[in-house]
Amino acid sequence: MQKPPKVSSVIINYNGEKFIEKCLESLTNQDYPNFETIFIDNVSTDDSVKIVKEKFPQVKLIINEKNTGYVGGANQAVEITDGKYLMILNPDIIYEKNYISKCVEKMEENPKIGVIGGKWLKYDFIKNEKQNVFDSTGLYCFKNRRIIDRGQGHEDKGQYDKEEIVFGISGASPMYRREALIDIGIPTPLIRGAGGVEIFDTDFFMYKEDIDVSWRLNLRGWLCYYYPQAVAYHGRGTGVLKRANHLEVLKHRQSVSLLAKKLSYKNQRLMQIKNEIFLSFILDLPWILTKEILAFGYILLKERFILKSIMELFSQIPNALKKRRWIMKNKKINWKQMHYLLGRAKE
Repeated sequence: MQKPPKVSSVIINYNGEKFIEKCLESLTNQDYPNFETIFIDNVSTDDSVKIVKEKFPQVKLIINEKNTGYVGGANQAVEITDGKYLMILNPDIIYEKNYISKCVEKMEENPKIGVIGGKWLKYDFIKNEKQNVFDSTGLYCFKNRRIIDRGQGHEDKGQYDKEEIVFGISGASPMYRREALIDIGIPTPLIRGAGGVEIFDTDFFMYKEDIDVSWRLNLRGWLCYYYPQAVAYHGRGTGVLKRANHLEVLKHRQSVSLLAKKLSYKNQRLMQIKNEIFLSFILDLPWILTKEILAFGYILLKERFILKSIMELFSQIPNALKKRRWIMKNKKINWKQMHYLLGRAKE
């Protein structure tokens, strides 16, 4: 009997002490027979590493000397693993025991799927209980390029029980096809003069890098796929919030950290500079401009600290334009196909 394809599951951790036991227990209990688990720690100051050493000796532990952010950890995960499929996850994820097997089954069925994500529901770590509230059912992009997790904060009433192509998969627990990740890697000599490739954008550090990768996978003709038969639960440090409109976003704005606000603003614009197809951008320009004007006005009134991020954005634009040239030159879908995913695919 042929051995099933190898899955490499890599946890990128920073002070995830209160989550990791349940996460690693759920991985240990998976019914999939051929996978490895690697724990990358980004200079945590809690007992994360101690817990892994003492309670999960079978897990390969890598302790970084410098916090390289989610992006650094994700690129490291690609380099140190050899599985056909690579699952990069946060430590606050808990899986049903057939999660990996379900995702692999669907990926093997359709070789054009570049990344897959299951139905992710909320897990309340304080109450220690699963909740019937959506965390994510894939990413949805509005015409103005605001991207949300579909269904987040709403009760699961079966409205997302259909498997389908989506704009992208959140970075909490995507399962990537290694071939697809390598395919979107940008040769670093085009950017910095050094050898190798850049898969997750090192100018991002963290936040929005998952959306950027999903966008580039789409441009190269890979599918981002939502598969509800695979179920997991996510703690999500920022909370499971309803963010379908601007009022809902503003209502919960105070719960977002300053670092998240700064990097999210900068990285969103870098991502658009890199990945927008011109005709699609022009057609949606009224919605995009409206959003940008409102966002800048809000920054001037309420969050002037983000102005420093705008200066950093300008310093990173030259690199983004170099990456854009490669992305546009090597894209495999036309503007109409991409335009459908940018605000046209059903939420």
